[in-house]
Amino acid sequence: MKIPDDNAEHVDGSAMMDVLCPMHAVLDSTGHVVHAGPTLAKIFGNTPLIGTRFAELFEIKRPRTDGSMRMLLAMAGAKLHLRMRGAQRTHLKGVAVPLAPGAAPEGGALIDLSFGISIVDAVRDYALTSSDFAATDLAVEMLYLVEAKTAAMDASHKLNVRLQGAMIAAEEKAYTDTLTGLRNRRALDYVLTRLSEAEQDFALIHLDLDYFKAVNDSMGHAAGDHVLREVARIMIEETRSDDTVARVGGDEFVLVLKRVTDACRVHDIAERLIGRLSRPIPFADRFCTITASAGSVLSCNYAHPDTARLMLEADTALYAAKDQGRGRHVSYSRSLRNDDENLGTAGAEVSACAACGGDTEV
Repeated sequence: MKIPDDNAEHVDGSAMMDVLCPMHAVLDSTGHVVHAGPTLAKIFGNTPLIGTRFAELFEIKRPRTDGSMRMLLAMAGAKLHLRMRGAQRTHLKGVAVPLAPGAAPEGGALIDLSFGISIVDAVRDYALTSSDFAATDLAVEMLYLVEAKTAAMDASHKLNVRLQGAMIAAEEKAYTDTLTGLRNRRALDYVLTRLSEAEQDFALIHLDLDYFKAVNDSMGHAAGDHVLREVARIMIEETRSDDTVARVGGDEFVLVLKRVTDACRVHDIAERLIGRLSRPIPFADRFCTITASAGSVLSCNYAHPDTARLMLEADTALYAAKDQGRGRHVSYSRSLRNDDENLGTAGAEVSACAACGGDTEV
């Protein structure tokens, strides 16, 4: 296609249109493509355009047409809504302009195309760059804005992820005993409150190490720290993943066993723990010897469990176990709530599994 200028020089119109409208196509009078802009050729990839009928490459969605050249020329100047045929099915906008009389090809038309609002998807699907658009195309500016917004959102997302990770790490640190890695008293209070609010049954075991001070005094605090870490490891091994094991004092621990409502089962767990903790713990070339005493209480034995009361009564049962000679478990019963002189006589009937379902308060 040649366009004469006033100087009688001939400018290659196709090359000019490739720069100004890189998504254009020139059709002959039969509707076959005789020239395609570089971007249009790029998005079709290996599909040959030259010599192919325009209607075989595009489906005109609106206005409705039979795809003939006659109908296409009849819609000259009107906005066309098209969709590529083939795998991608990309939607495009276009406008057809008849070629001037005397221009080649005779009776042909030029159709300029654009991606419209699907430009962002097109850039991604066809790996387009700014060089695939006319220099004055505002779509290029929009792409820069989209890219800048995407980069900002990506940076914001990464920052949020880091902040969330830092917050989780801070919360984890706030709820963790640094020496043993167990939960601390703050975490225990949170767990008990959540369980009470959810009205979920649980068993609570208050466990205290016997003769731990002797380890510190005779072998040093390094040995004591080693013993505490070994105790923590054993208690984690003897409980389930959704149970809570907390260190609430120097050598005091609390275990919260979710959904446990059987006193005999609690007794078995406590006795198994005490048995393992009674085994000598090696440290350097020596052995640390401790035992453990435990007291327990069941939330299901109370119409309206109060966490402070449960802790107090588990503590009462614990000291009953110590008064009976240590190295044993006592389940809380009503008789343990009496005056101190009763604590020494309450144990036999409640420390054995046969008495686990005994005198409880509802």
